[in-house]
Amino acid sequence: MTPLLLTILLGAGSMAQQFTEPKKAMEFEVGKTYEATITTSKGEIVCELNSKAAPLSVTNFIQLAKGGFYNGLKFHRVEPGFVVQGGDPQGDGRGGPGYTIPAEIGLKHEQAALAWARLPDQVNPQKRSSGSQFYITLAPTPFLDNEYTVFGKVTKGFDVVKQIKKGDVIERIDVVTK
Repeated sequence: MTPLLLTILLGAGSMAQQFTEPKKAMEFEVGKTYEATITTSKGEIVCELNSKAAPLSVTNFIQLAKGGFYNGLKFHRVEPGFVVQGGDPQGDGRGGPGYTIPAEIGLKHEQAALAWARLPDQVNPQKRSSGSQFYITLAPTPFLDNEYTVFGKVTKGFDVVKQIKKGDVIERIDVVTK
């Protein structure tokens, strides 16, 4: 099979690897901070992941990032003054890794919150989070509180977040422990 055909079959991102819903949270090191660097076509965005408030969400995000799921995906939604959203291998807001994850609602939607997208209540009364689509808030959005799972926050590179346009690329996401 030619590399081009293989790329078309797999789509953007590294879908060759199969990802599954985490059934339990990974063991997080006490006293350590988990930090994700989202390298984009506009620069780097550094996020602190909140493993205490959203352990399954952080486990899932780390699993996808380390597996290369996000590599080459695009930001498919940008709403000025509201959010930038990415993590959909289809690029239209309807794709994911083939699963959703349980809601871990509790953190507030402050400016620069990192959170999971999800389907609306009518088809998703448990408020399960998208398996891969995440968003970053451009401003405080308290009307999203108690509705969506926030699992981190941008600590560096918010200026990069504000420059993101629809179609900009997520080159990769690296996660480190500090």
